[in-house]
Amino acid sequence: MERAVRPPGWPPQVLPAGVDGWEETAVSWMLDRCPPEFRGYSGLRHHPVVLARFTALHVEGMQMASRRGLSEGRTSLRALAEQDVIDKSLATWECEIARLVGVRRAVGLVEDALRGRRFRERL
Repeated sequence: MERAVRPPGWPPQVLPAGVDGWEETAVSWMLDRCPPEFRGYSGLRHHPVVLARFTALHVEGMQMASRRGLSEGRTSLRALAEQDVIDKSLATWECEIARLVGVRRAVGLVEDALRGRRFRERL
């Protein structure tokens, strides 16, 4: 019997794929990454692979918005704040973009596992 493995980037809040109860932890984790309204849709809660697709698209939307905020920030904030505030705001966008890269990777791994992929330990 193969040992359940968490690949690099797997969310720590989600049990490894194949372990009893892992899908429930995956659903909970994905819902925490989505708008709160998603919890009200039984079609998402009861179909984890569909929820994974919704979660991936939602995170990708946040990535696009963050990149736009970074690219437009210097000009759009000029009339609203001093340069040091603008610089800090742009740094915040950069941190958010980096965070979302990790979230998107984790969502992708969970989605792959929900579609049947199992991960093996590497030496």
